[in-house]
Amino acid sequence: MAEVTDNPALSRFEMAVDGVTAFVTYRREGEVLALIHTEVPQALSGRGVGSALARGTLDLIRAAGIKIRPLCPFIAAFIQRHPDYADLVAADRG
Repeated sequence: MAEVTDNPALSRFEMAVDGVTAFVTYRREGEVLALIHTEVPQALSGRGVGSALARGTLDLIRAAGIKIRPLCPFIAAFIQRHPDYADLVAADRG
């Protein structure tokens, strides 16, 4: 599967597969990245691209030492299914 890269100009993590780009958009909130939306084009549907994108995105974020706020339902569900990423979730500001 393709590599996930950060595109700060567009505030998104991207993964190009067969000339088509899947992405996770984010918003910086101080020291936390709010993961807002995941989009996998229909042409890539059913190939595990969404999961690979989520895993690659979370691995990049972990390597950077950043916490996240998973506002995107897909990313939130991915973390629930893969609790080894739960440590990346920022504590609620309460």
